[in-house]
Parts: sequence; structure tokens; C-alpha cells
Amino acid sequence: MFLSLFRGTPGSAALDNCVFLGVEEKNSLYEDGDICVKGTMTFAIKEINQRSDLLPHLKLGYHIRDSCDDIPVALRALLSFNSSNLGCAAVYRTVSPVIIGDASSGISMALLRSLGSFRIPLVSYFASCSCLSDQREFPTFMRTMPSDAFQIRALARLVSYFGWTWVGVIGVESDYARFAIQLFLQESVQYGVCALLNVIQVPLHHYKLLIQGVDTMASSKVIINFSGESEMQGILKEIGRWNITGLQWIASEAWATATLLWEKFGDLLTGTLGFAIRRADVIPGLEEHLTSLRPSDIHKSGFLAEFWEETFNCRLNGSVNSHSHGVGNYLDRLPCKGTESLDDVYSPYSDVTQLRVSYNVYKAVYLVAHALQDMSDCKGGKGPFSNGTCADPKHFKPWQLIHYLRRANFSALGEEVNFDQNGDPIAYYDLVNWQRSPDGSLHLVKVGFYDASSPAGYSLVINDSVIQWPVGKQVCSLDSCPPGSRVARRKGEPICCFDCVPCAEGEVSNETDSLECTRCSEDTWPNRARDLCIPKTIEYLSYHELMGIMLCVVSVLGACISLSILAIFFTYKDTPLVRANNMELSFLLLVFLAVCFLVGLLFIGEPSDWLCRIRYPAFGISFALCISCLLAKTAVVLMAFRSTLPGSNVMKWFGPNQQRASILLGTAVQVIICLIWLLTSPPHANNNTDYHSATIIMECVTGSEVCFWCVLGYIGILACMCFLMAFLARKLPDNFNEAKFITFSMLIFFAVWITFIPVYVSTAGKYTVAVHIFAILASAFGLLFCIFAPKCYIIILKPEKNSKKHIMQRQTTIHSHIHTHGQFRDTSSLILYVPGLWQCLDETSAGIGRTC
Repeated sequence: MFLSLFRGTPGSAALDNCVFLGVEEKNSLYEDGDICVKGTMTFAIKEINQRSDLLPHLKLGYHIRDSCDDIPVALRALLSFNSSNLGCAAVYRTVSPVIIGDASSGISMALLRSLGSFRIPLVSYFASCSCLSDQREFPTFMRTMPSDAFQIRALARLVSYFGWTWVGVIGVESDYARFAIQLFLQESVQYGVCALLNVIQVPLHHYKLLIQGVDTMASSKVIINFSGESEMQGILKEIGRWNITGLQWIASEAWATATLLWEKFGDLLTGTLGFAIRRADVIPGLEEHLTSLRPSDIHKSGFLAEFWEETFNCRLNGSVNSHSHGVGNYLDRLPCKGTESLDDVYSPYSDVTQLRVSYNVYKAVYLVAHALQDMSDCKGGKGPFSNGTCADPKHFKPWQLIHYLRRANFSALGEEVNFDQNGDPIAYYDLVNWQRSPDGSLHLVKVGFYDASSPAGYSLVINDSVIQWPVGKQVCSLDSCPPGSRVARRKGEPICCFDCVPCAEGEVSNETDSLECTRCSEDTWPNRARDLCIPKTIEYLSYHELMGIMLCVVSVLGACISLSILAIFFTYKDTPLVRANNMELSFLLLVFLAVCFLVGLLFIGEPSDWLCRIRYPAFGISFALCISCLLAKTAVVLMAFRSTLPGSNVMKWFGPNQQRASILLGTAVQVIICLIWLLTSPPHANNNTDYHSATIIMECVTGSEVCFWCVLGYIGILACMCFLMAFLARKLPDNFNEAKFITFSMLIFFAVWITFIPVYVSTAGKYTVAVHIFAILASAFGLLFCIFAPKCYIIILKPEKNSKKHIMQRQTTIHSHIHTHGQFRDTSSLILYVPGLWQCLDETSAGIGRTC
């Protein structure tokens, strides 16, 4: 339904003799909404023409056409405005300066494109498509209906308010539904709303296809429908056939107050929520105007005649109507009596309890009137057009009216009416709830509102307590992703189709439905739930843990045993056994072994740079001292028995000074390696997070791997030399044969350190340190027990063997050994040589200088 307004001066023939009402289309069917719109239009124009304060020197006329909600019909009606068949000869040559309508967004767009070259403004009272706000495409469009952009924001906020994150969105194919659904999908993403099967648009009247889509999304329970009232009737019929119940309908403003749907589909629509355009409490005089129709007033209007005959089920004499809505033949109806009155029946036409669309129509007519009034008030020289000119209200161009329409600002029934730069009014919606009254009738209850002019957080106000739900409040039918996980969208699927992916290692999320996880800082790590960063566990071999305590005790015990043996040897230093085994080197070896045991303590405790710089050199130097002492001991014994004749001068190269010098020389090489290490790339403390991300391993890194392995390699070289010399001396006489024990101790030493290498490389953290300490202790204990345990056994438990007499009894064994090896050809000297050998060795080590 739309009308064309034209103006004239009071008393002109055009207005006094001709007011065109009705339509030319003979097959047009009226709708209840259309008849209400027509009645409000005519009332507003009549009211304006009777006012003396508004357009006192102008009167408004109008032509009314029914678009039949069909674009071809609407375009034909538009073109007829400039046709000579209007029936009003005085006005047919005047192009209508403004058109009010249409209710449909699609038809309004078609009319605007057709009117483009004429620049005739079009003011819609119900077209809400946001696409019409594009002033570049539709520069002559204005409306008293808020844009869908505001309604979409309101719907998204509503869905978010009730926590519905999984909803269905449907619409019958139209410009209105297409743009509305597209806007909703964009807006809903900001609120985490998932539109399941988001766009189900089917051609008009193909409702079965649409209902199949509704059935597939029935699990969401919440359905937002962007359809008109007429389309909704077909949808509900199919839903009833499919027996789909329990849906929470969310109505767009296109059918939020369509009360006619309740009569047949009340059971399906109970609990519906929807945003309705602002309602006027009352329009004074409108009800009386609507109910004042009489049969004598409507004979010449096919539109009104059709309404009258359908309302009272009768036939008017001379009616231009030729069909009926009901069942049966129109010609079989009884003639109307002429006494029918709208006061005696209920009709949506005369129902003024829901003045929403009618209020928009009322404001649209007044918008044109106030624009004309502003045009009339223009003063020459101060006008908005070129050179300050004004438009003549009696002879203006349509495009001149647009200027004033856009700047109109007036009050209608106490409401301030103004428009933004796109020609859209400030949006205000009532949130209505469809509730069943005790008598079964529909009661539209206002349960909230949306005011676009309010701050963002306060634009939507809802009174939950008065809402009537269809079965019970619908809740989100899709589980949320809990803290500790993130939402992973599925490619190519709707926003609701996602997986909950646990946060990656080192990341947390402390919100529900988090889109991404946050990485923890370097010194923190996620808890088990991965919703909180907690301090990382600091790991190092501590004195307070069981393993650290055990290694500490064993290290101290080893040092104490070494010192105890040293005390025993010192106590029995004058006995043959001690004197015959190079007493000075034995004392030094015991001291160095004690140091080796105590070096293990440097590996326990919290690492620091100074501690790291001490532990590795101390370890390398202490073992170099021990192996050098063993090497010197073995060389002395071996050379003593390898001398070919008594009086040989070979032993002068293995005197006390030479023995001390060999120890210092063997150790000096290790010291040099350690100094190079400390000066080039020294060991240092490091916080290692690479091995285990949840743990900070405090460790000493070697700094230079080459120097570290050089230290170990040099110890290995000394051990190999010692082992080789001991192996060569393994068959010396028993009384002096330390070589056997040194050989066995070297085998243990090799076994420990060869095993140490792969274990050391494959472990990390405090266990690497523990392996290193274990290797130190194991090799030190191997040397200590293999070399000194047999001697302590004889000294303490077998003292009778620690005498010169016992040694003399072994002369036969020694003679046999020497005879076998051919070292002495004169065996008569053996008696004198053997008893004095231990004394000779002892005096040599004491520095007397005697040659054995």
C-alpha cells in the first residue's frame, strides 16, 4: 500500500471537487493491515488540512494504490500516477512530489530505482532493510521505520542476554530476509552466537523446503525468523503438519505484532519473543475516524467495498468488487442492508490497541507536512538553494522537497522525531512476549525495550520475571569450551561448529570459550587444568633431598676412611709392610683420595657461577694427583725389579725427588688444561628449561665441551699408563706386589668412567649431577679399597705377616721367580739382597741415596 501526495491551494477545483480513493486493479485483494494503513493515511491528511498552525496556505491531496505486495503491480500503479485516467482532470498533469510507502523493502527498492530519474522522494513507513540506508544508491529515500541494522543489534543482544549460543536463522527469499540474515551473522559473531544452518532462504511459497531446514535445526530450539506475516502463515502451516513443537520463536519486527497468526497457530507461538516498533498509546480521533465508515461512503472504492463485504459477508449494490476471500460464490451473498456498523463487530481495521505501523504512517504524513511548512517559512535571500533562493511551496520540484525532509525535526504525539544522515529515525523497539490469556486469547506483553540512543551497555532492558516461555526457558544446547582450552573453528562450517582444543604446552586460558590461549612467562608454567600460570619447579641436587643426603654421607664417609687409613699407616710407619710400599707416596695418595671424596660435595647444592668454576677443575686436578701417585708407585716397584744387576744405576732416576717431580709434572698438564678452560669459556650456572618445560633445571654447564672432555681424556691417559705399568709388574714377588691391586683398581676405574660417559650424556638435571658424583665416589672407593684394604687387613688382623721373619720365609718364592726370569745369575747373593730390599727401598724413598 502506498499513496502519492500532492498539494493545492484552499478552494481550488482540484481539491474541492476531486479526492481520488481506491485502486484501478480489479483483482486486488485487501489485507487487514492495508486497510488500517489507508485509514490512518486519510485521517492524518484530513487532520493536517483542518489545522490552522500547519500549512495554513496549503492543502494536501492524495492518490492511494495497492501494491498487492508484488513488484509488477506496484510499478504499474506508480506509472498510473502520471496517467490521465486518474479521474481528476485538474491534477493529472502534475507529477506527485512525494510518495509514502511501500511497506515492503523489496518493492520500495523497485520503486526507488524507477523514480531515480525523477528524483521523487519516497517515505516508507515499514521498509526496514538496511540496504535502503545507502544514500548513494537511494538518495531520495527516507523512512519512519528504523533500519534493520538497529533491529539486528537488538536481536544479537537479546540472544546473548539469555545465553543462547546455538540458534537457527530462517527467512523466505526476499531482499529483507537476505540482508537481515547477513547482518545478523556478522553481528552475532561479536557475542559468540552460533547461527546453525545460518541461511535457509527458499523461494516464496516453497515452505516445505524451509520446514525441512527447521526440522534439521530443531535441536537448537531457538529460531529467529526474518519473514513477513503472510509468509509466516505458510511456515506455521507446514510446521503444524510436521508436528514440530517446543520451539522458541524470535520474531523480527515484520511479524512481532501480527495478532492474526494467533487464531490458528497460538499453540505454536506461545512464548514468542520479538522486537516491535514503537507503539503510540493513542492517536486522538483515529478510532472515531475509522469507525465512521458507512455504506454510502465506500461504493466507489473497490478497496473499501471489498473490506466491507468481507467484514459483513454481504454484497453492496453497485459495488466495483467482483470477488470474495471466503468459500462460495460472491454473487450468492445477500445484499447489504445499509444498517451495518463497524461499532457492532470486531475488526483489525478499527482496532487501535496496537498503534505501531499506523503510528509510523501517521509520522510519515506529518514528516511531509512539516517539510512543506519549513519550505513555506523560507525567506528570500536566505534559502538553501543557489544564491539563497527558496522553493515555491506551490510550484516546487520534488528534489527541493528532499532537502527539507532530511532536515525535518518535529514532535508527534509528544515524541521528538528526527533523522540521521541516512534518513533513518532513531531506533526504539518494544520487546514483546506472546502470552496466552486465561480465555485463550493473545496478550502482547511488553517485557523490555531496546533504545539505540542509550549507551551500549544500557540499550537493552529486560524484565525476565514477566516472560512466559513456551515449555521452559531455552538454554544453550551447545557445550562451551571450559577454561584450559580454546575454540577451534571448523573450516567451512558455521561458527557454532567448533572443537574444544586443550591449550598447548606452556599456554593457558582462564575464560570460557576462549578463542586463543596465552603463553606463560619464562619462569611460570600452566597448572594441571591449564587455566593458571604457576611458578615452575626449580630442580637441582640439594642437600635436603634423600639422594643428596646419601651422596653427601658417602662422600664424607669415603674421606673419613681415607684419613683413617692414613692414620693407620702413620701409626705403623716403621713396620716392614708400610716401609716396603713407598710410605711417602702412600701418604700422598691417601690425602689425594680424601680430596677426591670431598670434591663430590662441590656438586651438591644450588649451582652458582663460582661453584661451577671450582667443581670441574677440582675434580680434574684431584684425580690427576691420585693417578700420578699410582703411576709413580708402580714405576718405582717395576724399575726396582727390572734392574739387571745389583749396583745398577737405573734407580737413581726414580729417587724421592724424581717421584715428587713426576707427580707434579703429571698434575701440571691438567692444571694447564683447566686454566685454559677457565680463561676461554669457563663453566657457569644456567637455568635450563629445554629438557622439561614445567621445570627450571639449575645446572652447571661446562662452557667448553672440548675442555671438559680434555680433562676427562687426560685422566684416562694417566690411567692407561698406570694400568700398563701395573700389568707389566703383576708377576713380581708377593711381598712387594702392589701391581696386582693397582691393575684391578684401574680396571674398576675404567669400568666406572666408560659407563659414566653414555649415562652422563643421556640424563639431565640433578640426575646428571648424581651420575657424576657416583662416578667420582665409585672410582675413588675402587682405588682406596683395592690398594689399601689388603694392607690394612695384614696390619690390623694379621700382624704376624707384617715382620722381617715372615718376609725371610718367602725367599724360596723369590728365588724361584728370579731364576725363572733370569735376572740374577748368582743366586748366592739373593739371601743378602732380599732381606735388605724393603730397607733399601725405604732408605731410597727417605732420601738417603743408597742404591739397591
